[in-house]
Amino acid sequence: MSDVDEIPSGHTIDLLRWCDDIPEILHLQLRNYLYSFEFYLDDKSWRASVHRYRAGKTRYAHFRQTDNLLADSGWHCSFCFRRISDFVFKMRAYSHVDRVRFKYYLNRSRIQSVICRGADLFDMLPEEYTFQEIIAKLGPIPRTYSAVHLPGYLLQNVEQYRYLLPGNCIRESG
Repeated sequence: MSDVDEIPSGHTIDLLRWCDDIPEILHLQLRNYLYSFEFYLDDKSWRASVHRYRAGKTRYAHFRQTDNLLADSGWHCSFCFRRISDFVFKMRAYSHVDRVRFKYYLNRSRIQSVICRGADLFDMLPEEYTFQEIIAKLGPIPRTYSAVHLPGYLLQNVEQYRYLLPGNCIRESG
């Protein structure tokens, strides 16, 4: 169970399909990206999970349910949208509306500039739990130009998903 932007790798799916006795609940450790696969954040995403279905007991939950974690299981690509209008929609959505402190945050040219710099759309401090982690993540996200370890489907369909690949930050206005 996961959000739509949390994508398990094909290898992870095969491993889970082929293995016996996987835990009742298993979290998937995913590589975190922001805006595209050009801006790698970290490998701390663990909210996606696999459950052995039990009628009446299996429920979706967006919190840590176990310490069982399968490393390097896929990708979590936040705000990885094709169109600027999709960014505006999400920024105005319930879960993010309190972060839009100023109207100019929704300016489309500002959003495009922020995406290309790998900066924070809401001009917020990194969401971390220690001062060391906050300081380490201050400022724009360093670029990565590597396509190694990216989703195979993405690489096989470059024309359709070019905006998600490193070096292609310009979005459609939509």
